[in-house]
Amino acid sequence: MALLPRSAREFGSAQYWERFFRQRGPRAFEWYGGYPQLCAALHKYVRPRDKVLVVGCGNSELSEQMYDVGFQDIVNVDISEVVINQMRERNTHKRPKMSYLLMDMLQMDFQDSRFQVVLDKGTLDAILVDEEEATLERVDRMFAEISRVLQVGGRYLCISLAQAHVVKKAVDYFSREGWMVRIHQLSVSEDEVDHQQFVLPVFIYVMTKFKKIPGAVLQILEICTEEKDKPVRVESVEQLVEAVKERQMYAVLRSQLNKSPSTGQVSLDLCDADSGKPRYTLHVVDSPAVKASRDNHFAIFISQKKRRKDKKKQVSSSPEASRPSAGQAVDRSYLCCEHHKAMVAGLALLRNPELLPGAQLSVLVIGLGGGSLPLFIHEYFRQARVETVEIDPAMLEVATRWFGFSQGDRMTVHLSDGLAHVANLAAAEAPAQYNAVMFDVDSKDPSLGMSCPPPAFVEKSFLEKVRTILVPDGVFVLNLVCRDSLLKDSVLATLKEVFPLVYARRIEGEVNEILFSQLHPEGKLAAPELLETARALEMTLRRPGQAWDSSCVLADVLAAVQIV
Repeated sequence: MALLPRSAREFGSAQYWERFFRQRGPRAFEWYGGYPQLCAALHKYVRPRDKVLVVGCGNSELSEQMYDVGFQDIVNVDISEVVINQMRERNTHKRPKMSYLLMDMLQMDFQDSRFQVVLDKGTLDAILVDEEEATLERVDRMFAEISRVLQVGGRYLCISLAQAHVVKKAVDYFSREGWMVRIHQLSVSEDEVDHQQFVLPVFIYVMTKFKKIPGAVLQILEICTEEKDKPVRVESVEQLVEAVKERQMYAVLRSQLNKSPSTGQVSLDLCDADSGKPRYTLHVVDSPAVKASRDNHFAIFISQKKRRKDKKKQVSSSPEASRPSAGQAVDRSYLCCEHHKAMVAGLALLRNPELLPGAQLSVLVIGLGGGSLPLFIHEYFRQARVETVEIDPAMLEVATRWFGFSQGDRMTVHLSDGLAHVANLAAAEAPAQYNAVMFDVDSKDPSLGMSCPPPAFVEKSFLEKVRTILVPDGVFVLNLVCRDSLLKDSVLATLKEVFPLVYARRIEGEVNEILFSQLHPEGKLAAPELLETARALEMTLRRPGQAWDSSCVLADVLAAVQIV
């Protein structure tokens, strides 16, 4: 006989488990990991003095290991006589205070409120194999018995793979009963990722029994993920189920990337929920040769798909890596992108660096991304007025919610097409004048050899509009990502037709090249003069009491600048 059942329904059959344990013998069968993987979470919710009931104990070593570290008031029940006899024989003398009872957990013999903890390791998953009426009735009887034997304040700990219908059934039932519900994701170390039994993460549902108050509708629903020690409150059962699903999808993605051949880059499409069509592409880049910066372990480049053929799209091409989640503080001194450091360093071309931090500069940034570039300028150039143009409202929402971006008196976001916005500025009766205009916009048209910016942004007619809105001694900063050498030469030639003075700075290890353009060639800085200006600028920016990223040395960034 094969160990696996002929159908999922057999998991709820006493006869199946009798055959299973008879054939398997005394060798332990562990669902969802052993004590070493579970102990960190269990110790949060089980006290050594608690009376613990383990339902559907099987021949797992979990109870034995808990007993050995001090949890000795443990009662184990199972419907298989074979496994109960095996476990009694194994433990009667070694662990005399722990008992194994042949009992159906749907109809237990214990008195009411006997236990402080009921522990379920995979038993609910084995019973709730479908949503047929008979199955749901069995689960209701199981939950009712667990509720009956638990004291008020006691906890039902259910270890589960958290299939959507299982989560929803458990959370629905106990939240209606007025219990506090928390879903705790088990942590998995990086060393365990390759060896874990399941691709999906393991969760523990922590159901805390409160005395039911007639008419009360308050629900306490929380999730505690492996990255966070503190639980996060959610508003509804649906939100809790969705939060679990997001963690499962992330685990599947991580597993697939971990198993993929080491090609250096994997691309994934994120699709619109309604149309099913791709909306974003995630470019996950892995380069073992690159030393990780600070706590960042990977970078994800996000590009937006075109919504209509006649609509030009742009989003930041910057890799916003491993950013803080909502509510966490953002280190605005840290520019994780090397090309952003170069773009900031280019402001040294404005001269008089000792005046810059307090000068009333006007800066226009096309392409918001995570907002780190405009945030840095806003933070360190204290009187600068920063305007950012972003075509996609979703990018503004992401930057605000997850990257600490905010608008204010000196920071404004225009939700508009960058091409149209600049054209409108240039066509005004009195064109706006900016000290710096920065392009950091992306184009993912696979037919082109240039991924940043879209071609229309470097056409001569449009560059002339940029020149119109720039002050005479201002600087135009362009992030160029072009793999086609002929196309790149054409862009540089067009740029020089409009701006007589062009500096170039290649980003080491990347395709990015930052171009700094100015209107007056007679104002060009020789290398020693440019580096000294950059040093002076950095000294004025690094004022006491404000953090500064020590890896950002403006003079070093500009050391490799060449005049085109």
